[in-house]
Parts: sequence; C-alpha cells; structure tokens
Amino acid sequence: MIYETVAAVDLGSNSFRLQVGRVVDDQIYILDSMKEPVRLASGLTPDKRLDAAAQDRALDGLRRFGERLRGLDGGAVRAVATNTLRVAKNAGEFLPLAEEALGFPIEVIAGREEARLIYIGASHSLPMAAHKRLVVDIGGGSTEFIIGKRHEPQLMESLYMGCVSYTLRFFPDRKIDRKRLREAQIAAAKEIELIAHDYQRMGWKEAVGSSGSARAIADVLELNGLNPNGESGITRVGLDKLCALLIKAGSAEALDLPGIKGDRLPVFPGGVAIMSAIFEELGIERMSYADGALRLGVLYDLLGRFHHHDMRDATVTQFRRRYQVEGDQVERVEATALSALTQTNGGAPSEADVQFLSWACRLHEIGISVAHNAYHKHGAYILTYADMPGFSKKDQARLAMLVLGHRGKLEKLGGIPATDSAWNLIFCLRLAVLLHRTRDDRALPAWRVERTANGYLLDLPADWLAANPWTAAAFGEEATVWKALGRDYLVKSKPARKLA
Repeated sequence: MIYETVAAVDLGSNSFRLQVGRVVDDQIYILDSMKEPVRLASGLTPDKRLDAAAQDRALDGLRRFGERLRGLDGGAVRAVATNTLRVAKNAGEFLPLAEEALGFPIEVIAGREEARLIYIGASHSLPMAAHKRLVVDIGGGSTEFIIGKRHEPQLMESLYMGCVSYTLRFFPDRKIDRKRLREAQIAAAKEIELIAHDYQRMGWKEAVGSSGSARAIADVLELNGLNPNGESGITRVGLDKLCALLIKAGSAEALDLPGIKGDRLPVFPGGVAIMSAIFEELGIERMSYADGALRLGVLYDLLGRFHHHDMRDATVTQFRRRYQVEGDQVERVEATALSALTQTNGGAPSEADVQFLSWACRLHEIGISVAHNAYHKHGAYILTYADMPGFSKKDQARLAMLVLGHRGKLEKLGGIPATDSAWNLIFCLRLAVLLHRTRDDRALPAWRVERTANGYLLDLPADWLAANPWTAAAFGEEATVWKALGRDYLVKSKPARKLA
C-alpha cells in the first residue's frame, strides 16, 4: 500500500526527533518536524542500565509525538532507536512502555543499518553528484562513517563514541582545559584509527557532516568568521580556532559566541573533540553540511518498501549468494511453505507473515556453509549477529528464530508466546522441508493441511505414505516433537479412489 503521508521517529541518544512528510511521486516533502532533547545517553548508569529519570523524559517526549501521529496507519510510520537502546541492558523492559507511549512499534537498529539510513537521508538532501562522498554523523552515543556514490552507500561503519558519552566522560563537570580536550581527541582518534586505512583506500572527493553536532559546529564557525576566507561549513583551521576559544573560555557555557543553541551547549565539547579527531585522522580540510540524516533516510527507505524496492529483499538475495544456498531447493520449499501458510490462514495470511516465511525459506540452509551438522543452529547464529541492511535487530531475531526452529526439537523455542504467529510459520517451514527431503523435482502428492483447535491436521494419500516409508516415519517424529509442546500434529491418510 502507498501512503500520502509518512512519518519517521528517531530515538537518538541525545534527542528524539519526529519528521512527517508528504509523498509526491518518488519525492518526500517535509510537512512537520518535532524535537525532544531527551539526553537518553546521559541516563545510562555505569552498569549500562537506563535510569528512571531518562526513561520518564523519553516517555513524555514519545507521548507528545504520539499525539501528532494519531490517525496515521501503522504502515506509514517507522520508528527506529539507535546506540543507547542498543547497549542498555534494560532496553527490553523499556521498549514496551515506549511503544505504548508512541502508539507504534519501535525498531532497535544496528550501527551499520543506522549508517545506511543516514547516508540515504544525507544524499537525498544534497545535489546529485557522480563523485564519492564521505558522510559523517556524530550522534549522542555513536558516530557513523559512510562512503557512497549518489544514493548508494558503499562502505559503512559505526563507532561507539558520541557527543553525549564523550562530554560525560571527559568533561563531567562541564569544565574544559587543554589536557581534557586533548584526552578526548586522542580517545576518538584511537577509535577512528581502526577504520582509517580502509576509508582512505576507498577515497572520497567531498566530506559531508550531518545531524546536530555537525550543524552546531558549522553554525558557530560561519557566524563568527572562524573559517578562512569566509568559507562555509567546517574547516580544519576553523576547528582549531574553536578549540582554542573553548580552552580559553573554560566551558561551553562561558563561550560567548553566537550560533550555539541552548539545548546543544551541554554536549557541545564532546562533539567538537570528536570532529577535530575525525579531521586529523582522516586528513580532512573542509566539510560541508547536509540537512538530511537518519529521519529522512528512514522516510525514503519506507518509500522504497511501498514501491517494492525493499532493502531487506536485496539483503536476503545477497546472503543467498554469499552462503551459496541451493536455489532450486529454496524455490521448492518456499512454494510449499507459502501454500501451507495460505491454507492455515483461511486463504488470507498477513503480508508480514508472508514476508518472514519467504525470507526464512530462502535462508534456512545458509548454515550448511559452516557445517551440515546442526546447520540450523549455524544459520540462526549468522542471522542473529550478521549486519543485515534493512533489518532491525528484532526482525533479525525473529528470522533467526524461524531458521533455528525449522528442524530439531521445539522446546528450544519455548519463549515464544503460544498465540504468536511464529508458531504457524515454523510449522509451514518444517512441513515444506520435510516434504522436499529428496531435494528433487518429483511431484508431491495431493496434500492439504488445516489448523485445528490445538494444532494441525495434515491430509495425505495412503498409497503415497505407503510408497514413502521414510517420509511417513518422519511425520511420526514430527507428531512427537509437537506433542512435547502440548500441540496436536495429526496425519490423516485416505485411500486412493478406485476407478469404476
């Protein structure tokens, strides 16, 4: 379905932001924006738990966003959470409260997925160019580095350093001196050093900054004439002058310069330290600024899904190539599993269930590339921990769970609620894999399946079962596996009709 109005919510480590846009052809025109300076990262305790005050600030902001989004369809809104909720140990307890406050699901995205979306947003807010661009986004808890061309990211990394975390770490009392600033720069440089070689080897023609820290630094340099020759954006010379002024002032609050907004002051030193380290380590002399970032990238990614250019499909295809999955077997299993899904859902399965079952079918054998023994476990491990562009961490976990459950005992999946549709997807995938154990194109018998009050009823011809004792025995084993969960798995066999 294509929507006229779409919205993106960015649960960042420094601030939460909402952007609402109108879709016209393949373009998005921004209608409304909201910002809540939540400072989520400042609420992380030493043992990486989100404290109550930060949670309360976050929930208050999300309720205000929820009021603005009221009336929009769920498919038109995408909310993503970044670094702080990636690392918070109690994120699982907080997220249901956050989703209730917002009124929409929230996806926790991986660092490289965040980088991909940032690049898409930045590239859509810049003039089209044929050359490579380096986009740098200093967030509250992480910094993303992306090299890409046009709208396609080519190299992506996310480093665990941000304006909030570095300000708290190196300037806890908001005091700035030469020693503290240099310590923050060195710490950032050590992180950047890990990726510098690969980035310099790929190269870029234009460096671009996005999001709050880059915007704040650029504004200060431009408004106060700190850049040489009246240049715009961020320059190395301007950064050096700004660092000297910060040291002289002794704190960001005492820095009497126009251009720094009040809500940016508390995290400004950390952002400046990281930016100066980026310039030094990557040899950058000048950086321009892009208005678009994560939120705009989320909107365009959402638009792509409407037009059937879903990045998740591309990722699944790429994983099939990488792990050399046998294509013919995948197609057999997918066709049969989707047929079972249609039959067990009264002919109208949800789009989400169709998507996840299709992806699980296409990826259920990727673990064979590691070892055939327990390959379902290898596949689930890969899908849990690999970078999968387009997928949230929750989506990856669900996909990994389906692959893990497609063979073997089911007690290992006992944490899934009894009413979750994942059980039906697992049944359909297991059935399809079992029916295609021969891995060839021989025709299947006339089979039919239906859901019962407590399980499934599978109808197969008696003569086919008699001619395939190995498969018939496997169905008996399946019944035992499902019985261990308290569910029925009945196989009904009918004799073939006799011709008159």
